[in-house]
Amino acid sequence: MKSLLVITALFFTLNVIGQKSGTEIGDYAPEIKLPTPDGDSISLSSLKGKVVLIDFWASWCGPCRKENPTVAAAYSNYKNKNFSIGKGFTIYGVSLDKTKESWVQGISDDGLIWTNVSDLMYWNSVAAKAYGVKGIPSNFLIDKDGIIIAKNLRGEALESTLERYVLKDPLEQFEKTLNLLVLEYNNVNSSDQYKNRKELKKIKKNIDNLNALINSIKQ
Repeated sequence: MKSLLVITALFFTLNVIGQKSGTEIGDYAPEIKLPTPDGDSISLSSLKGKVVLIDFWASWCGPCRKENPTVAAAYSNYKNKNFSIGKGFTIYGVSLDKTKESWVQGISDDGLIWTNVSDLMYWNSVAAKAYGVKGIPSNFLIDKDGIIIAKNLRGEALESTLERYVLKDPLEQFEKTLNLLVLEYNNVNSSDQYKNRKELKKIKKNIDNLNALINSIKQ
């Protein structure tokens, strides 16, 4: 028994040691704590539990501004979703701006209504250095535990990646399947070969019963 406890403790210790901070997929995302436009410092770790996109950008960056509507759409579509890797989706925007005025104007113009932080140090940003960011836009998607699961998701890649982890509502999926069954039933029932068959009447009765059950659950 004593030997088992020692082995278990050793296994746990090795696992903890193996959990490293870095910028590769599978690494724990390095901590960031920078000021918001209001002057309050918000840490990346304060968002733990959610799926978070760490988004490096700047108001002076043309490609970033072009990408922002796509990022904003993803935020709107997925912020209230539940995922297998976290509850809800949010964005931690890190700006490489040089002046507060330009930064705040960019946030306002592009409707970036999530957490925005910056030390206004341009390419000397401590966060950019910690993540090895050499060009923007650049982003890192992390799960509820802060582990990097994807990098540099541009365009449709962001939403398609998020969709992969969305928890599906079993009732919604069942209803879709039932609707397909109804379409198949209508097609068969309208054919001369199967029209008015007793078996189809039984199927129709079962379909009606299932629809009634789904509606009662929804209420």
